[in-house]
Amino acid sequence: MSLSVTDTLSGERRPFDVEDDEVLLYVCGLTVSDEAHLGHARLWFHADILHRWLEHLGYDVRHVENVTDVNEKIAARVGEREGWDTEADVARHFTREVIEDMRGLNLLRAEVYPRVSEHVPEIVDLVGTLVERGYAYEANGSVYFDVTRFDRYGELSNQKLDELESDADADELAEKRHPTDFALWKAGGVSESAVREHRKHEHDDALPSGMTWDSPWGEGRPGWHIECSAMSMTHLGETLDVHMGGRDLVFPHHENEIAQSEAATDRTFARYWLHNGLLRTKEDKMSSSLGNFFTASDALKEFGVNVIRTFYLGAQYRGDQTFSEDAIVEAEERWERLERAYEAAVDACDSVDAGSKSADDDLRESVETTREAFTEAMNHDLDVRTAYNALLDLATAVNRHVGANRPDDATADANADGDDDGSASYDYRGLRRAVETFEELGGDVFGLELGREADGDVELAGDLVELVLDVREREREAGNYERADELRDDLEALGVEVEDSAEGATYRFE
Repeated sequence: MSLSVTDTLSGERRPFDVEDDEVLLYVCGLTVSDEAHLGHARLWFHADILHRWLEHLGYDVRHVENVTDVNEKIAARVGEREGWDTEADVARHFTREVIEDMRGLNLLRAEVYPRVSEHVPEIVDLVGTLVERGYAYEANGSVYFDVTRFDRYGELSNQKLDELESDADADELAEKRHPTDFALWKAGGVSESAVREHRKHEHDDALPSGMTWDSPWGEGRPGWHIECSAMSMTHLGETLDVHMGGRDLVFPHHENEIAQSEAATDRTFARYWLHNGLLRTKEDKMSSSLGNFFTASDALKEFGVNVIRTFYLGAQYRGDQTFSEDAIVEAEERWERLERAYEAAVDACDSVDAGSKSADDDLRESVETTREAFTEAMNHDLDVRTAYNALLDLATAVNRHVGANRPDDATADANADGDDDGSASYDYRGLRRAVETFEELGGDVFGLELGREADGDVELAGDLVELVLDVREREREAGNYERADELRDDLEALGVEVEDSAEGATYRFE
């Protein structure tokens, strides 16, 4: 059975079929106006699982995940704390926290995390293309996309244009040709009304207007939707293989992305649209605006990365999931069952030398059954809960085998001394295969830290790599290119792949 996924645009589960062995994956990232909560992290996690499974199947994955660092919610927090003097200050603070949370969750690193503020020239060029092609128009220094010019508008969200309503303010509506036209470029800075709407604090300072840039239509800021099209096309080209994001972004954000991207290029923007379900607490989705969220950093401190990842593995990406005490207790129990079985298998393998003569056909059969069931579940639209259950079935088989076949002390001592006379009753071939399966499927695919406690090693490793890259950059600035190349080679020898780009050096652990 080959991989199939549910594509939001077609509304069907489709075989996963791309043009070559490289998958171009774009994930709609976070607006860095607050701490990341477990709802945000659920999207990161399932994008990580997709990335890991595609690599397991033999694909190379070019993963790009944007950071929205230009937004009225960010500008509204200027002045809230010491050092938050500009929109950029606030964005830098929360971007650092987001990256730390991602490391703590043991996510594979994306190839690049592009920022809106660093891609304004590309955004302006894309807006200009849409104006030239007649899909956009200027009004009082702002530029709007004309939705009536794009015949397929509404296909992703299954809505008809004449049934859509706009929630824009009166001034913006007066500038538009159609109520649902959306802004590609906004004249001037952030409006006072937008700042007040999102403000979480009170002080007497002047309201910030946020960052602005020059453009052919005057000074202004990018619209929200255009940024993802510009950044994805800059780093992945005009057609993506997979575009992933939260279900709450289907309309208007992703609908608008399709319209503006395909209007500019006359090409399919994304071959597959995968949308994550929401994380809920009781009846509401978890969100910063509702104040019902559990931050990712607090959850990691309280429960640890393995329990959090196991919690997310309790539900398929498309469905909603509820965060509760009972759900965390279940995740703890499932993780402990898996970890105990893995440790039992490792201990049994390490206790004496291999070389026994008996067979463990039942255990080896259980291993192969687990691998087949795991693969079938993952290829069935990334059904992670069923796949995890397959690992737990193997855990049961391992525990049964270890309990029934543990050698006595005399046998163990004989094997350890190399004096096996052929009478040993313990076979390690199945156990070794079980250990390999736990590590490959539970570790490499599910990102669980089998065999050690989540003690911050991943985060520390990332910090040390960044420290070396900082030293390397200073060497390059000083003209010491040979030494800079040596540092890069040393990192790659340790399994850290470094890639230089216009935005600076990025890295990933191989």
